Amino acid sequence: MLTLTPLPSIPLIHPGDDLAPIMLQALDRARITLQDGDILVLAQKIVSKSENRFVNLATVTPGPRAFELAQSIDKDPRLLELILQESQAVLRTRPGTIIVEHKLGFVCANAGIDHSNVAGLGTPKEEWVLLLPKDPDASAQSIRQYLEAASGARLGVMIIDSHGRAWRTGTVGVAIGLAGMPGLEDLRGKLDLFDYVLRITTVGVADELAAAASLVMGQAAEGTPIVHVRGFPYPLREGSLQELIRPKEQDLFR
Repeated sequence: MLTLTPLPSIPLIHPGDDLAPIMLQALDRARITLQDGDILVLAQKIVSKSENRFVNLATVTPGPRAFELAQSIDKDPRLLELILQESQAVLRTRPGTIIVEHKLGFVCANAGIDHSNVAGLGTPKEEWVLLLPKDPDASAQSIRQYLEAASGARLGVMIIDSHGRAWRTGTVGVAIGLAGMPGLEDLRGKLDLFDYVLRITTVGVADELAAAASLVMGQAAEGTPIVHVRGFPYPLREGSLQELIRPKEQDLFR
């Protein structure tokens, strides 16, 4: 049985905080002993905060491209400068919206840069934004190694964010970093209920779990950015975000 348990009493995270010991303390409060096959899912925001991915917009000098975009999409040119720095390409724009290919490879709005739930650090709150982790796979791997060493269990760790989708309305949780767990599960060659051989089915199991964990975390002021998962229905293995990135030549929405 798949069970998702939000970990209680996670403190507000500050730059330099070590998330793995904080997670162990929360697991202890929840009376959860880590076992082989367990997965820990973390909201991107606490990882970014611990890695000090804060930027004060007052320190950003926009370039010509940022000013050009600001005229057409009505966004702060300083924010647009950061979005451009965090992106490989601008794919779509409209008033109030910019869709980019992030340096990490996925497509998202605003390069994942966030204003919400970002503390002001002593200056006007609206001046501060939070970037995505530089290498979410590496962040997940570091946490995994600490937790496995502490528990003796074989674990998976995933970092998730909220993304929109080209063909649906509303944001959902998606994986942006993995360690010790699959991103995709290839079911080609397996039999379906009626003994037909599956020919094209690959399942984005990390994104499926990310969506479930995001539902448990909530999207506003719930304060539950870490979820413990037990009963994941696929074997753990080494995995990475790149499994989930559709090659450009197969992307019909570009």
